[in-house]
Order: sequence, then C-alpha cells, then structure tokens
Amino acid sequence: MPQRPYLIYDVFADRRLAGNPLAVVLDSTGLDDAAMQKIAGEFNLSETVFVSPAANAAHTAAIRIFTPKYELPFAGHPTVGTAIALAERGSGDGPANDAAAILVLEEKIGNVRCAVTHEGGLAFAEFDLPQLSQKLEFEPDNAAIAAAIGLGPHEIGFENHQPSLWSAGVPYLAVPVAGLEAMAQIRFNGPAWLELAPRRGDGNPACAYFYCRETVGHDSAFHARMFVPGPPTYEDPATGSAVAAFSGAVLHFDQPRDGTHTFWIEQGMEMGRPSRIRLEIEVEGLAAKTARIGGNAVKIAEGVLTV
Repeated sequence: MPQRPYLIYDVFADRRLAGNPLAVVLDSTGLDDAAMQKIAGEFNLSETVFVSPAANAAHTAAIRIFTPKYELPFAGHPTVGTAIALAERGSGDGPANDAAAILVLEEKIGNVRCAVTHEGGLAFAEFDLPQLSQKLEFEPDNAAIAAAIGLGPHEIGFENHQPSLWSAGVPYLAVPVAGLEAMAQIRFNGPAWLELAPRRGDGNPACAYFYCRETVGHDSAFHARMFVPGPPTYEDPATGSAVAAFSGAVLHFDQPRDGTHTFWIEQGMEMGRPSRIRLEIEVEGLAAKTARIGGNAVKIAEGVLTV
C-alpha cells in the first residue's frame, strides 16, 4: 500500500488555529485526476495541493490545486502554504529554515516564483502574480446584490467604489460595503447569488468578495469576507486569489501614484479564523507593473495517506 506523506498548514496566519487550513500531499505519483479530487473531498478543506516533480529541472515542483468539488488553475493560500512547506523541508535554493529560499512552482496558470523567509520562528512567503488583475464586463445590480446578502441597497458601495468583476486567474465579484457593521450583518444567500453572479470560463459562478475601508486592525487597509456560492455554500477565512483579483479594484478606484504600495487585508474575523494577507503593487503610469501576495503559515499537522 502506498505511503504518501501530507502536511496541514494554517495559512495567512502567524499562529495555529487561525487563517485558512491547507493540506499538502507531498507525493502525488500515480494519482489521476479522479483520485486527487476524491482525496481533496476527504480532507474537505477549502483547498488541497498535490505535489509532483517539476517538468523543468530548474524549478522546485509542480502542483495541482483542488477544492472538494473541482480543480483550480491558481490560488493564493495554496501557493503560500506549499512554498513554506517545501522550503521547510529543504526544497528550493537553500536548506530548511534558511534565511531565504527562492522556489518556482509550476501551476496550471503558469510558473509562480515564490520567496520564503523565516524570522522569529515564523515563515513568510510571497509570490509574484502570474497574471495581473483584469477588469471583466459586468453590469452591477446593487439592489439584487444587497438582497442576496441581507443588506439594503444603500449599504452597497462607499466613496467611488462600486461592485466590479476582476480576475487574476480566478474571477471574483468585488462588492464594497459601507463598513464593519454592514459586513457583520451579511447573510449570504447562495441560491440568490447564483441568480446574479457572472459565470467563469469553466461554468462555475464567480465567488463573492466583500470589502470595506473600516478595519479591526489599526494597520489594515481593508476588511474583507469571501463566500463560495456552492453547492455547498461556505465562507472562506483567507483568499489570496481574491486579493490578487481585488488588486485591480484598488488600482481602478483609488488610483495610487507611481511607486510601490503595500496593503494589509484582514479576513476571517467573523469566522473566528483571523487572517492577514499582504498585497504589494508596483504602480507605473497608473497601471500595475507587478503585484505580489504574501503571508505567514504555520504547520499544524502531518501524517501519511495510504491510497
């Protein structure tokens, strides 16, 4: 019977039992797509990563990312968590727990370059977005959006921010809401969201990313919540691919000046899984030249699969 080691990390958190949990299966040799999908369903976490040797010997590894129901071409917390997991096992350009390691992960979206550092016993990884955020066509109906989340239309939008559709590999409908009080009152109706959500290229509906300027943490720039309309419908405690898409909304509505801008985004507070995601954008000519997503991750469990 095969012995496949796996690790579980809490990602976008600096302590255990916070952030977004991730399973990393370190040896996927011999597993077909159906088997990976079943194993991801068995873990039943928001994502499970399957690691295999890279096609290019100069790269660290190839990875596949599965939710319990389908495969993703790219996702943020699996990229951060896997980079830290492999770096801590000694992969990359340096031994485990070295001051810094550079890894290249082959994902379906393309090659993703990651940098992993350790400081004060905590691991931090950041990666360059393999695809910059792009605005997609969508005509928002604020009344329908508000009805689908249990808010009033007057609570949708703030300043010049309005609902908009963005993708950096995975599309999200980014919906600004008035503030923390409105965020806490969101009651997400999956079937109602399915009626209004635009469809992705694979036929799945765009997930819902809610954000406001008011924050819990004094150094956070935005407070966010993300919901998958299902089935099943669920809330995600930390969503790197949503922040990657959201970077386009930040540029579009806030129009930061040329230079490097760093934003900490808090998520998962309402779930009791506090998370922090760092977004860094290099702006040139009011457009993104590059963008990066980063965060901490801590190992919480390890074991062996016997399939």
